[in-house]
Amino acid sequence: MTTTEDQYIEIISQCKGLFKNKMKDYGCAWRILRLESLTDQIFIKAQRIRGLQTNKEQMISDGQTDEFIGIINYSIMALIQIELGVAEHPDLTDKQSMDSYDKHSQTTCDLMLAKNHDYGEAWREMRVSSLTDLILQKLLRVKQIEKNKGKTIVSEGIDANYQDMINYSVFALIHLNKN
Repeated sequence: MTTTEDQYIEIISQCKGLFKNKMKDYGCAWRILRLESLTDQIFIKAQRIRGLQTNKEQMISDGQTDEFIGIINYSIMALIQIELGVAEHPDLTDKQSMDSYDKHSQTTCDLMLAKNHDYGEAWREMRVSSLTDLILQKLLRVKQIEKNKGKTIVSEGIDANYQDMINYSVFALIHLNKN
């Protein structure tokens, strides 16, 4: 049986491949995006997934898989922005971008493994629609934290919410790959 970690690595590898190819097409133009802009991009993707899950008709060919991959990649970009700050112009080499991608995807995988141990892989019993709702909830939390200028009283910070969105998206993709 394939372990959760193996499945996770496979999904992240697929996401990283797309990220790398987009870097070849566009460079690191995303470095100019403020966190609020990345949050909004993720929100658009999550809303589209929810629409795909509830609408009877789909008018654009990209499906849930493409959108969950987008959430993962935008969330990793956000984690990089938190670490490095927003740039005025593209400032990373392909290697620097990919090294940062690897660093944040590994940190997020480590978090998933710790939580997965404590929660006993409860996500395997969840529906993809519930994972989508949790991502949307995390986005609303991030937007509130952004309104609060990044300050929280008792809650995790923005970075933890982006990591959770990555992990929920990976879980959704694992579920979708079963079908």
